[in-house]
Amino acid sequence: MQMLNLNQEDCIVISYSPLFKTMKEKHISSYRLEKMGFSRATYYSIQKGNSVSTNTINQLCKLLKCNITDVIEFIDEEEPETP
Repeated sequence: MQMLNLNQEDCIVISYSPLFKTMKEKHISSYRLEKMGFSRATYYSIQKGNSVSTNTINQLCKLLKCNITDVIEFIDEEEPETP
């Protein structure tokens, strides 16, 4: 997951868990995704939760024939309040 700290009160998380779920449902392995033209290095970067470009998300949607919500999701997590 990618975390961006906007300020002390807000935290934004982008999760790639929908991508891995979509790949599993479509029976597409990382090897097959690479054979379809997707960079192995970019795939490993996504696995680590690093940020990727919108072009990368677009490429995944095209290759997997899916919607953006099948690749990423936004999770608004507020940091716990500290006294």
